[in-house]
Amino acid sequence: MPRRELQGVVVSDKNDKTVVVVVEQRIMHPVYKKYVRRHKKYAAHDEANEYKVGDTVKMLESRPISKTKKWVVAAKVGLGGAR
Repeated sequence: MPRRELQGVVVSDKNDKTVVVVVEQRIMHPVYKKYVRRHKKYAAHDEANEYKVGDTVKMLESRPISKTKKWVVAAKVGLGGAR
């Protein structure tokens, strides 16, 4: 089974070896047929503490590392982002 990939923006890097990444998606409202933005925060593992707030990163799904961490940061995509 392939690993899922998500792309988002780092919003917090205060924890040791952990970054919080917000992933935004656009879905069409079923009644109004207008695109609505939804977002969700994920805790991702960052072994070297190299990613900072504002970085756009790609995450891969992994085994559970802790109670909330089930994603690992794979690569930096760029600077800036949705928020």
